[in-house]
Amino acid sequence: MSLRPFFATRRGWTLSLLATLACGIAPIAHAQALAWPALPIKLVSPWPAGGSNDTFSRLLATRLTTSLGQPVVVDNRPGATGTLGVSQVARAPADGYTLVMGSSPTHATAPSIYPQLSYNPIRDFAPVTLVGSSANVLVVHPSLPVRSVSELITLARSQPGKLSYASAGNGSSQHLSAELFNAMAGVQMLHVPYKGAAPAITDIVAGHVSLGFHNMVDVLPHVKAGTLRLIAVTSAKRSKALPDAPTIAESGVPGYQAEVWFGVFAPAQTPRPIVDRLHREFTQALAEPEVRGKFDAAGLEVVGSGPEAFARYLQEEVTKWSDIVRRADVKPN
Repeated sequence: MSLRPFFATRRGWTLSLLATLACGIAPIAHAQALAWPALPIKLVSPWPAGGSNDTFSRLLATRLTTSLGQPVVVDNRPGATGTLGVSQVARAPADGYTLVMGSSPTHATAPSIYPQLSYNPIRDFAPVTLVGSSANVLVVHPSLPVRSVSELITLARSQPGKLSYASAGNGSSQHLSAELFNAMAGVQMLHVPYKGAAPAITDIVAGHVSLGFHNMVDVLPHVKAGTLRLIAVTSAKRSKALPDAPTIAESGVPGYQAEVWFGVFAPAQTPRPIVDRLHREFTQALAEPEVRGKFDAAGLEVVGSGPEAFARYLQEEVTKWSDIVRRADVKPN
């Protein structure tokens, strides 16, 4: 007796069973997504309370609590330069009830700076929306004989390694903004790291360090007082908060862009209907005039991009900063 019909029939039963199971799983996942949210949602802010990440998280959480009909609770999980809280979300269930307000330090630069990072920013997360981005500003001590980016480049090239810049620490946005400038402008400036932005700015104001690439909120009071000179902004386009300040890209370094950005992520494998719903809810909140006004006041340009566009942007950011970290041999503090 031939066994071929038996095995053929058995194979057919197996394929039929798998197809039946697959058809059964899809409606279950879809039903779960339709029922979402049935529980409170946790939005992790991986930085201490009171900072910009925490402030933006709470502002959006308040709006989503109303629109979703479930509490959206901000959970501060600071530590390890923001990577501690992010790693916890990477391991959370992919059910839409745990999210994280990620940022360029945790998702774009950390993978290159920390070789033992416990998560992969691309593989372990489902991008929901890019909330917005904020430019740093290039400021110099008034004694430095430069008033434009081109003049700074000329001076830096004439004195390789002698002009110094202050940052908030190794791997900070200020540090990487300057190293990107070094690489793209073909100059060599000396890095002077500090433990935070405040002491770094204090030493620029005092003239101990020549310049820096710092958050506009931190340096604008000094610019208005005349103790620092504003040269340009690091964003791709001019800032709404400083419309008269040119970008570095338009001032002699084409393509230069260095921004601190914030975005919402869910764990990887979160059902797409839930990701889409989250995207709609966050972008609707970002469109509210009161919310947008508060972001504008903080110097954050609202974006609200879709999941696919955010994913592409994240990949570009990871690639760009990994190259800069390698070139500058950036090490964590």
